[in-house]
Amino acid sequence: MAFISSGYNPDKPMEGRITDIGPRHFEEFYPPVIKKNKGEWDYHEIVKPGVLKHVALSGDVVYTVRCGGARLMSVTHVREICEIADKYCGGHLRFTTRNNIEFMVETEAALDALLADLASRKFAGGSQKFPVGGTGACVSNIVHTQGYAHCHTPATDASGPVKAVMDEMFEYFQTMSLPAMVRISLACCLNMCGAVHCSDIGIVGIHRKPPIVEHDRLDNICEVPLAIAACPTGAIKPAKIEVEGKKVNTVAVNASRCMYCGNCYTMCPAMPLASGEGDGIVLMVGGKVSNRISMPKFSKVVVAYIPNEPPRWPTLTKMIKHIVEVYAANAKKYERLGEWAERIGWEKFFELCDLEFSHHCIDDFRDPAYYTWRQSSQFKFTKHIEA
Repeated sequence: MAFISSGYNPDKPMEGRITDIGPRHFEEFYPPVIKKNKGEWDYHEIVKPGVLKHVALSGDVVYTVRCGGARLMSVTHVREICEIADKYCGGHLRFTTRNNIEFMVETEAALDALLADLASRKFAGGSQKFPVGGTGACVSNIVHTQGYAHCHTPATDASGPVKAVMDEMFEYFQTMSLPAMVRISLACCLNMCGAVHCSDIGIVGIHRKPPIVEHDRLDNICEVPLAIAACPTGAIKPAKIEVEGKKVNTVAVNASRCMYCGNCYTMCPAMPLASGEGDGIVLMVGGKVSNRISMPKFSKVVVAYIPNEPPRWPTLTKMIKHIVEVYAANAKKYERLGEWAERIGWEKFFELCDLEFSHHCIDDFRDPAYYTWRQSSQFKFTKHIEA
């Protein structure tokens, strides 16, 4: 009755209703040639690294230039991207899921002019603002999470390691010299709001210490039931302790059950988890989303802990570069990193990549392990044979 008294007519539910809130329909932002030929494309090819050519059944042609972008952009950088789109693409552009920028033109002359303009734009330090690449058998742009810039539970930074790693991988971004595509992703904590679990190389920030309980503040700024309910492993229980002669409501953490996810800190700021000594990075390898050649795969832990080493993360970047170089030298054409590791055996992968195998690298997540992963504790390392 309240709805009717306010003017709502159940017989005409759309009468007087505002429907233009929210984003406009995405088809309004298509370039005209894309809208005209939607669903009517004949074929596409990679003309050269970073440049794709799509040909429609009508004979229309679209050249797409892919540039490396950043997840966090300044307003001036976004305005410069829009200026390029206005100049060459009729005001149209698109972003890929890996933060690449794509400009679309319809003629070879416009393509050449666009490529020359992009190559001329550099930062004050001399690096390229819009490096062209990221297509085919390459290391494409790294998709990553928030890191120190925004997130409240990171165990490592996001933008910092990504910049450092891509500086080392830059030659593979601008060429197509690898056996197949290599997708690198970063998640700055175990909550993984980045696609790390199914990437060729996954960089995951990990906490290694349980949260610190600030008993003197907790009852004043947190709701104890919410902090308890937030824990996925039931490691938190209510408690009462004495602080400066006064009984206070607080919580107790069972450290042996804690999985260091940070959910409790999300609900209760008096349970901080960050630790300069305990936080670091896990390196995972071998995942993929594609169905091509073999089934999609989860990534597997190959390095259990790498310390945070800002600003350039030298240990992390050295390991990733070495893995990619060994993969490039030994894998067959079209073979993804995980497929290569499975073909030669994971033991051989560890040996070739000079990685130490520890108990942290054993697959032990129970349900999938019964059906898809190693079901034996027998390992076949070969270095002792060669010696």
